Amino acid sequence: MTPLRNILFIMCDQLRADYLGCYGHATIRTPNLDDLASRSVRFDRAYVQSPVCGPSRMSFYTGRYVSSHGANWNRTPLRVDERTMADFLTPMGIEPAIVGKTHIKADTETLGRLGVHEDTVDQRLEGGFVDIARDDGVHRNAAVDGDIAYNRYLRSKGFDGENPWETWANSASGPDGEILSAWSLRNARQPARIPEAYSETAYMTDRAIEYIEAKGDDPWCLHLSYIKPHWPYMAPAPYNDMYGPDDIKPAIRSDAEKDDPHPIAQVMMAEGDSMAFHQDEARETIIPTYMGLISQIDAHVGRILATLKAIGRDQDTLVVFTSDHGDFLGDHWLADKAMFYEPGVRIPLIVYDPRPEADKTRGSVCDDLVEAIDLVPTFLGAVDGPSSHRLEGQSLIPVLHGTGNSGREAVFSELDYGYIATGRELALPATQSVGRMVRTKDWKYVHFQTLPCQLFDLRNDPDELRNLGADPDYADIRAEMQGHLLEWQLALRSRVTETDEDVSSWLDRMLARGAEKSAW
Repeated sequence: MTPLRNILFIMCDQLRADYLGCYGHATIRTPNLDDLASRSVRFDRAYVQSPVCGPSRMSFYTGRYVSSHGANWNRTPLRVDERTMADFLTPMGIEPAIVGKTHIKADTETLGRLGVHEDTVDQRLEGGFVDIARDDGVHRNAAVDGDIAYNRYLRSKGFDGENPWETWANSASGPDGEILSAWSLRNARQPARIPEAYSETAYMTDRAIEYIEAKGDDPWCLHLSYIKPHWPYMAPAPYNDMYGPDDIKPAIRSDAEKDDPHPIAQVMMAEGDSMAFHQDEARETIIPTYMGLISQIDAHVGRILATLKAIGRDQDTLVVFTSDHGDFLGDHWLADKAMFYEPGVRIPLIVYDPRPEADKTRGSVCDDLVEAIDLVPTFLGAVDGPSSHRLEGQSLIPVLHGTGNSGREAVFSELDYGYIATGRELALPATQSVGRMVRTKDWKYVHFQTLPCQLFDLRNDPDELRNLGADPDYADIRAEMQGHLLEWQLALRSRVTETDEDVSSWLDRMLARGAEKSAW
């Protein structure tokens, strides 16, 4: 099997699977992703290892669960001994580059103890990616990060100000010339002040195309990480009014959820953004813009794919399109993410392998359970890279080539509530604030150390509206799901400094050194 030369790893932020046209949302126009899916395998049951950006992305990058890599929240340092996809690919002569969002942060505390000072840290110690146009997303406070590359770009185009990311790209103009901020959700349908060609999505696509064209015949792995459709919800024209209230899906929620909520859901339901989504008017204002941002991404993905074809890289490049988590958009009376309902943890995953071995699966839909951590071993398999004892994911190449399935009985996700107001309001100790989800084909169970559990019958209640966590009739199911969690925790790969081969050869090495046991 001929290895591929390049990897195009496209990730959106806060894009839920069921809001893509090829995943069934008939009103969202995504012709380029539809076409890509027709030549790829579309994974219908793909899940993130955490429904929050940072820990989810660290699992994507390391091929390891959150419990293993330990970066539990946004901008939580990734331990210096963890290896990312970039660390695996670089020794192979494949340059790993980043355009857009990562959330990777160097382990400066450990590096300091080793004599590496913070002001000398470069991209090799922040995930190993070459920084083409890194941008970690929300930049409301210009005093902290107002000089990002995108702001410098906007100023070069005449959009001045201390923080043009906010005042131009994420604000609209009022009838009297006043600035209408996207942080006020009621402004979501207004067009951003900048033309579409200068928007975040267009800017990142431009940088990605420049990079790919400049690489010529040299092998590369480009992580193109779009910030949208993550809030603040504001789109440039014409995407701001491409859709209307009649195009949105009904909210997935019930009065029973509101009347008897889980303690974590109760806290989150009372937050301001969730309260906004309780109102039909707010959903009808915000969600059409969210949908427009998706269509904008589709248009720019089309530009990237056209570039690959034009320069002859479409036949030696593995293309992956996915998201780091979803967005509730009012489902379950919630905004944002940070719980384990399907709209938060299920993601789109489309994988295009141009090799002839993948011809038999083109345009197919795989309903195997798969996880975000499966991408690193898939990438390494595609470029004939090394296997690693560290990896907890498994390659999807057998699925792509029609020679096997994922083999997973369950998928797992984690979230540490100790970082946010939810944990504080519930007085959760930092050591007892983690929720852990296990999802099988028919059931979903969420375990909390000091809070009630959740159990959903996905066969009969696919919208997860009835929590069976305290129902005595389902005690056996809860015990079975707890067993899945225990087996998973016991199987986590904590041995990272020695390989499986090191373990297998240990006795022979000791005997070779004369360490044979004495006889009586």
